[in-house]
Amino acid sequence: MKIILTGSTGMVGEGVLEECLHNPLVEQVLLINRKTAGVSHPKVREVLHPDFYDITPLVDQLKGYDACLFCMGVSSLGMKEDDYYKVTYTLTLSFAKTLAAFNPNMTFCYISGSGTDSSEKGRLMWARVKGKTENDLMKLPFKAVYNFRPAMLKPSKGARNVLPAYKYYGFLYPFLRPLSPGFFLTLRELGCAMIRAAANGYPKNILETRDILALSK
Repeated sequence: MKIILTGSTGMVGEGVLEECLHNPLVEQVLLINRKTAGVSHPKVREVLHPDFYDITPLVDQLKGYDACLFCMGVSSLGMKEDDYYKVTYTLTLSFAKTLAAFNPNMTFCYISGSGTDSSEKGRLMWARVKGKTENDLMKLPFKAVYNFRPAMLKPSKGARNVLPAYKYYGFLYPFLRPLSPGFFLTLRELGCAMIRAAANGYPKNILETRDILALSK
């Protein structure tokens, strides 16, 4: 497969990219970033673009790809709903609509999060916004859309873009995962599941942690 990947300068995207580099199902990866990920690999080509709300200047470079693994995202901590909505819903849908217009046979895989609210009416602001994002992505004319809802993720070995909170609990991971297998995943497992969903499909459009784990094996 030829894959477009966003978010490779963040923890999740970096881990998914690492899996793409080693997975035989992936032939080529196009990274779209605001700043360089600093990755040199025969599979990888990178395009720097400052405005993810408008990727129409890139359309000639986006054609012919089989899947997009959309790993961009921000924490809602300390953000007002309007601001979070803009960088989560508006940006993602703007990006996805352009891809769908030029790649209708593409599969779109979106990183959402455990606890996302599909009803769009719940108490948690971030969960409502993520739910609306998932729902509206599934209305776009892609070949398929899969929404991934991981909970806690173990960073890849040697990862450079690790969030501080993950550094503190990482050493506990081997002890915590057996106690709650439906809550903990590795980034390798997430990346593998995304690639397999893009390649072979999956019966559900929304994949919770247990779905992700099962698909990665």
